[in-house]
Amino acid sequence: MTHRRWFTPWLLVAPAAVWLLVFNVWPSLNTLVLAFTNAKPLGGGHFIGLANFSRALDDDQLADALLNSVVFMLVCLPLLTLLPLLLAVLVEKRLPGITFFRTAFYTPVVASAVVVAIIWGWVLDDRGLVNGLAQRLGVIAEPVPFLTDRWLLLFSAISLTIWKGLGYYMIIYLSALGNVRRELHEAAAVDGAGPVRRFWSVTVPGVRNTMLLVSVLVSVSALRVFSELYVLSNGTGGPGGRDMSLVMLIQLYSRGFTGHLGYASALSLLLLVVTIGPMLLLLRLNRKAA
Repeated sequence: MTHRRWFTPWLLVAPAAVWLLVFNVWPSLNTLVLAFTNAKPLGGGHFIGLANFSRALDDDQLADALLNSVVFMLVCLPLLTLLPLLLAVLVEKRLPGITFFRTAFYTPVVASAVVVAIIWGWVLDDRGLVNGLAQRLGVIAEPVPFLTDRWLLLFSAISLTIWKGLGYYMIIYLSALGNVRRELHEAAAVDGAGPVRRFWSVTVPGVRNTMLLVSVLVSVSALRVFSELYVLSNGTGGPGGRDMSLVMLIQLYSRGFTGHLGYASALSLLLLVVTIGPMLLLLRLNRKAA
Protein backbone atom coordinates (compact mmCIF):
# COMPACT_ATOMS: atom_id res chain seq x y z
CA MET A 1 0.00 0.00 0.00
CA THR A 2 2.82 2.42 0.84
CA HIS A 3 4.48 1.62 -2.48
CA ARG A 4 1.26 2.39 -4.34
CA ARG A 5 0.80 5.70 -2.56
CA TRP A 6 4.35 6.70 -3.44
CA PHE A 7 3.89 5.64 -7.06
CA THR A 8 0.44 7.16 -7.64
CA PRO A 9 1.46 10.87 -7.86
CA TRP A 10 4.19 10.07 -10.40
CA LEU A 11 1.72 8.07 -12.44
CA LEU A 12 -0.68 11.01 -12.51
CA VAL A 13 1.93 13.51 -13.66
CA ALA A 14 3.53 11.10 -16.15
CA PRO A 15 1.37 12.12 -19.18
CA ALA A 16 2.10 15.82 -18.63
CA ALA A 17 5.80 15.10 -18.02
CA VAL A 18 6.07 13.06 -21.22
CA TRP A 19 4.28 15.79 -23.17
CA LEU A 20 6.64 18.41 -21.73
CA LEU A 21 9.74 16.38 -22.55
CA VAL A 22 8.67 15.46 -26.09
CA PHE A 23 7.22 18.76 -27.23
CA ASN A 24 9.15 21.33 -25.16
CA VAL A 25 12.41 20.11 -23.65
CA TRP A 26 13.61 17.92 -26.51
CA PRO A 27 12.85 20.47 -29.31
CA SER A 28 14.61 23.17 -27.29
CA LEU A 29 17.73 21.04 -26.79
CA ASN A 30 17.64 19.94 -30.42
CA THR A 31 17.45 23.55 -31.58
CA LEU A 32 20.48 24.39 -29.46
CA VAL A 33 22.46 21.57 -31.09
CA LEU A 34 21.28 22.32 -34.64
CA ALA A 35 22.34 25.97 -34.32
CA PHE A 36 25.97 24.83 -34.58
CA THR A 37 25.44 22.59 -37.61
CA ASN A 38 24.54 22.96 -41.29
CA ALA A 39 21.59 20.57 -40.93
CA LYS A 40 18.90 20.34 -43.62
CA PRO A 41 15.43 18.75 -43.43
CA LEU A 42 16.63 15.57 -45.17
CA GLY A 43 20.09 15.42 -43.60
CA GLY A 44 21.61 15.70 -40.15
CA GLY A 45 24.47 17.93 -41.25
CA HIS A 46 27.73 18.29 -39.37
CA PHE A 47 29.24 20.62 -36.80
CA ILE A 48 30.32 24.01 -38.22
CA GLY A 49 30.92 25.95 -35.03
CA LEU A 50 29.84 29.60 -35.05
CA ALA A 51 29.44 29.82 -38.84
CA ASN A 52 25.67 30.31 -38.61
CA PHE A 53 26.09 33.19 -36.18
CA SER A 54 28.77 34.76 -38.41
CA ARG A 55 26.37 34.50 -41.32
CA ALA A 56 23.72 36.31 -39.27
CA LEU A 57 26.00 39.33 -38.90
CA ASP A 58 25.97 39.87 -42.67
CA ASP A 59 22.29 39.04 -43.27
CA ASP A 60 20.45 42.17 -44.46
CA GLN A 61 17.10 40.42 -44.10
CA LEU A 62 17.90 39.71 -40.47
CA ALA A 63 18.71 43.39 -39.88
CA ASP A 64 15.33 44.39 -41.34
CA ALA A 65 13.54 41.71 -39.32
CA LEU A 66 15.22 42.87 -36.10
CA LEU A 67 14.29 46.48 -36.84
CA ASN A 68 10.68 45.53 -37.58
CA SER A 69 10.37 43.48 -34.40
CA VAL A 70 11.89 46.23 -32.25
CA VAL A 71 9.64 48.92 -33.78
CA PHE A 72 6.67 46.60 -33.26
CA MET A 73 7.56 46.25 -29.58
CA LEU A 74 8.33 49.94 -28.99
CA VAL A 75 4.95 51.00 -30.39
CA CYS A 76 2.84 48.22 -28.86
CA LEU A 77 4.44 48.33 -25.40
CA PRO A 78 3.21 51.75 -24.18
CA LEU A 79 -0.13 51.59 -26.00
CA LEU A 80 -1.07 48.07 -24.91
CA THR A 81 0.08 48.76 -21.36
CA LEU A 82 -1.87 51.98 -20.82
CA LEU A 83 -4.92 51.86 -23.12
CA PRO A 84 -6.32 48.58 -21.71
CA LEU A 85 -5.98 50.04 -18.21
CA LEU A 86 -8.01 53.09 -19.24
CA LEU A 87 -10.63 50.79 -20.79
CA ALA A 88 -10.73 48.68 -17.64
CA VAL A 89 -11.30 51.77 -15.51
CA LEU A 90 -14.18 52.81 -17.78
CA VAL A 91 -15.96 49.45 -17.98
CA GLU A 92 -15.40 48.67 -14.29
CA LYS A 93 -18.20 51.07 -13.36
CA ARG A 94 -21.57 49.48 -12.69
CA LEU A 95 -23.67 51.31 -15.28
CA PRO A 96 -26.67 50.12 -17.30
CA GLY A 97 -25.51 48.39 -20.48
CA ILE A 98 -21.85 48.21 -19.42
CA THR A 99 -21.84 44.44 -20.04
CA PHE A 100 -22.41 45.11 -23.74
CA PHE A 101 -19.28 47.27 -23.94
CA ARG A 102 -17.21 44.69 -22.04
CA THR A 103 -18.31 42.05 -24.53
CA ALA A 104 -17.68 44.33 -27.50
CA PHE A 105 -14.14 45.11 -26.36
CA TYR A 106 -13.37 41.45 -25.70
CA THR A 107 -14.87 40.03 -28.92
CA PRO A 108 -11.70 40.53 -31.05
CA VAL A 109 -9.75 38.42 -28.55
CA VAL A 110 -11.76 35.26 -29.22
CA ALA A 111 -11.59 35.72 -32.99
CA SER A 112 -8.84 33.90 -34.88
CA ALA A 113 -5.81 36.09 -35.56
CA VAL A 114 -5.66 34.79 -39.13
CA VAL A 115 -9.34 35.52 -39.80
CA VAL A 116 -9.06 39.01 -38.32
CA ALA A 117 -5.93 39.71 -40.38
CA ILE A 118 -7.70 38.59 -43.56
CA ILE A 119 -10.60 40.95 -42.81
CA TRP A 120 -8.19 43.81 -42.16
CA GLY A 121 -6.47 42.99 -45.43
CA TRP A 122 -9.78 43.42 -47.25
CA VAL A 123 -10.48 46.67 -45.41
CA LEU A 124 -7.02 48.17 -46.08
CA ASP A 125 -6.60 46.95 -49.65
CA ASP A 126 -6.22 49.50 -52.45
CA ARG A 127 -9.82 48.74 -53.39
CA GLY A 128 -10.91 48.09 -49.82
CA LEU A 129 -13.34 49.86 -47.54
CA VAL A 130 -10.98 52.55 -46.22
CA ASN A 131 -9.55 53.63 -49.57
CA GLY A 132 -12.90 53.31 -51.36
CA LEU A 133 -14.73 55.42 -48.80
CA ALA A 134 -11.94 58.02 -48.63
CA GLN A 135 -11.91 58.37 -52.43
CA ARG A 136 -15.69 58.70 -52.63
CA LEU A 137 -15.57 61.45 -50.01
CA GLY A 138 -12.79 63.21 -51.92
CA VAL A 139 -10.33 62.93 -49.05
CA ILE A 140 -7.70 61.26 -51.24
CA ALA A 141 -7.15 61.08 -54.99
CA GLU A 142 -5.12 57.86 -55.08
CA PRO A 143 -5.40 54.80 -52.84
CA VAL A 144 -3.15 54.81 -49.78
CA PRO A 145 -0.75 51.82 -50.08
CA PHE A 146 -1.45 50.38 -46.64
CA LEU A 147 -0.38 46.89 -47.72
CA THR A 148 2.30 47.68 -50.31
CA ASP A 149 4.41 50.34 -48.58
CA ARG A 150 7.01 49.04 -46.14
CA TRP A 151 6.25 51.27 -43.17
CA LEU A 152 2.51 51.54 -43.78
CA LEU A 153 2.26 47.75 -43.86
CA LEU A 154 4.22 47.49 -40.62
CA PHE A 155 2.05 50.04 -38.83
CA SER A 156 -1.11 48.46 -40.25
CA ALA A 157 -0.03 45.21 -38.60
CA ILE A 158 0.75 47.10 -35.38
CA SER A 159 -2.71 48.69 -35.36
CA LEU A 160 -4.26 45.25 -35.86
CA THR A 161 -2.26 43.84 -32.95
CA ILE A 162 -3.27 46.71 -30.67
CA TRP A 163 -6.94 46.45 -31.62
CA LYS A 164 -6.98 42.69 -31.04
CA GLY A 165 -5.07 42.85 -27.75
CA LEU A 166 -7.02 45.61 -26.02
CA GLY A 167 -9.76 43.34 -24.72
CA TYR A 168 -7.38 40.64 -23.50
CA TYR A 169 -5.27 42.97 -21.37
CA MET A 170 -8.39 44.85 -20.26
CA ILE A 171 -9.64 41.65 -18.58
CA ILE A 172 -6.31 41.26 -16.78
CA TYR A 173 -6.56 44.83 -15.47
CA LEU A 174 -10.20 44.34 -14.42
CA SER A 175 -9.15 41.56 -12.08
CA ALA A 176 -6.38 43.76 -10.66
CA LEU A 177 -8.64 46.78 -10.16
CA GLY A 178 -10.80 44.70 -7.86
CA ASN A 179 -7.89 44.62 -5.40
CA VAL A 180 -7.49 48.41 -5.28
CA ARG A 181 -9.15 49.58 -2.07
CA ARG A 182 -12.11 51.90 -2.54
CA GLU A 183 -11.18 53.72 0.65
CA LEU A 184 -8.08 55.11 -1.07
CA HIS A 185 -10.17 56.62 -3.86
CA GLU A 186 -12.63 58.05 -1.36
CA ALA A 187 -9.86 59.55 0.75
CA ALA A 188 -8.24 61.10 -2.33
CA ALA A 189 -11.60 62.53 -3.42
CA VAL A 190 -12.13 64.04 0.03
CA ASP A 191 -8.69 65.68 -0.26
CA GLY A 192 -9.82 67.31 -3.50
CA ALA A 193 -8.15 65.01 -6.04
CA GLY A 194 -9.95 64.83 -9.38
CA PRO A 195 -10.43 61.72 -11.54
CA VAL A 196 -7.12 62.17 -13.37
CA ARG A 197 -5.14 62.73 -10.18
CA ARG A 198 -6.80 59.70 -8.53
CA PHE A 199 -5.96 57.60 -11.58
CA TRP A 200 -2.25 58.42 -11.43
CA SER A 201 -1.93 58.54 -7.61
CA VAL A 202 -4.19 55.64 -6.59
CA THR A 203 -5.07 53.38 -9.52
CA VAL A 204 -1.67 53.16 -11.22
CA PRO A 205 0.30 52.38 -8.03
CA GLY A 206 -2.36 49.83 -7.08
CA VAL A 207 -1.95 47.88 -10.30
CA ARG A 208 1.78 48.42 -10.82
CA ASN A 209 2.64 44.72 -10.59
CA THR A 210 -0.08 43.92 -13.11
CA MET A 211 1.28 46.63 -15.42
CA LEU A 212 4.66 44.93 -15.24
CA LEU A 213 3.07 41.59 -16.13
CA VAL A 214 1.22 43.16 -19.06
CA SER A 215 4.39 44.90 -20.23
CA VAL A 216 6.28 41.61 -20.29
CA LEU A 217 3.45 39.84 -22.13
CA VAL A 218 3.18 42.64 -24.70
CA SER A 219 6.95 42.75 -25.27
CA VAL A 220 7.22 39.01 -25.82
CA SER A 221 4.16 38.91 -28.10
CA ALA A 222 5.38 41.87 -30.16
CA LEU A 223 8.85 40.41 -30.68
CA ARG A 224 7.30 37.07 -31.71
CA VAL A 225 4.69 38.55 -34.07
CA PHE A 226 3.90 36.38 -37.08
CA SER A 227 0.27 36.03 -38.18
CA GLU A 228 -0.48 39.73 -38.64
CA LEU A 229 2.50 40.48 -40.88
CA TYR A 230 2.31 37.16 -42.70
CA VAL A 231 -1.37 37.46 -43.66
CA LEU A 232 -1.35 41.19 -44.46
CA SER A 233 1.67 40.71 -46.75
CA ASN A 234 0.22 37.50 -48.29
CA GLY A 235 3.26 35.62 -47.00
CA THR A 236 5.74 37.74 -48.97
CA GLY A 237 7.00 39.86 -46.08
CA GLY A 238 6.03 43.09 -47.85
CA PRO A 239 7.91 44.89 -50.64
CA GLY A 240 11.26 43.19 -51.11
CA GLY A 241 10.59 41.05 -48.05
CA ARG A 242 11.55 43.98 -45.82
CA ASP A 243 8.53 43.66 -43.51
CA MET A 244 9.41 40.24 -42.17
CA SER A 245 9.51 39.65 -38.45
CA LEU A 246 12.07 37.40 -36.80
CA VAL A 247 9.57 34.54 -36.63
CA MET A 248 8.74 34.96 -40.33
CA LEU A 249 12.44 34.85 -41.19
CA ILE A 250 12.94 31.68 -39.14
CA GLN A 251 9.97 30.11 -40.91
CA LEU A 252 11.38 31.17 -44.29
CA TYR A 253 14.74 29.47 -43.70
CA SER A 254 13.32 26.30 -42.15
CA ARG A 255 10.56 25.38 -44.60
CA GLY A 256 10.77 23.06 -47.58
CA PHE A 257 13.10 20.16 -48.37
CA THR A 258 16.02 22.55 -48.96
CA GLY A 259 15.55 24.58 -45.79
CA HIS A 260 18.53 25.62 -43.69
CA LEU A 261 17.58 24.17 -40.32
CA GLY A 262 20.95 25.01 -38.79
CA TYR A 263 20.70 28.69 -39.65
CA ALA A 264 17.03 28.80 -38.65
CA SER A 265 17.97 27.30 -35.28
CA ALA A 266 20.64 29.96 -34.80
CA LEU A 267 18.03 32.64 -35.52
CA SER A 268 15.75 30.98 -32.97
CA LEU A 269 18.45 31.35 -30.32
CA LEU A 270 18.84 34.98 -31.34
CA LEU A 271 15.07 35.45 -30.93
CA LEU A 272 15.34 33.94 -27.44
CA VAL A 273 18.05 36.43 -26.48
CA VAL A 274 16.13 39.37 -27.97
CA THR A 275 12.97 38.30 -26.12
CA ILE A 276 14.68 37.89 -22.74
CA GLY A 277 16.33 41.33 -22.99
CA PRO A 278 13.17 43.49 -22.57
CA MET A 279 11.91 41.21 -19.80
CA LEU A 280 15.08 41.71 -17.75
CA LEU A 281 15.01 45.46 -18.42
CA LEU A 282 11.38 45.77 -17.29
CA LEU A 283 12.11 43.78 -14.13
CA ARG A 284 15.09 46.01 -13.36
CA LEU A 285 13.02 49.18 -13.87
CA ASN A 286 10.29 47.79 -11.61
CA ARG A 287 12.79 47.08 -8.84
CA LYS A 288 14.14 50.64 -9.09
CA ALA A 289 10.60 52.05 -8.95
CA ALA A 290 9.86 49.93 -5.90
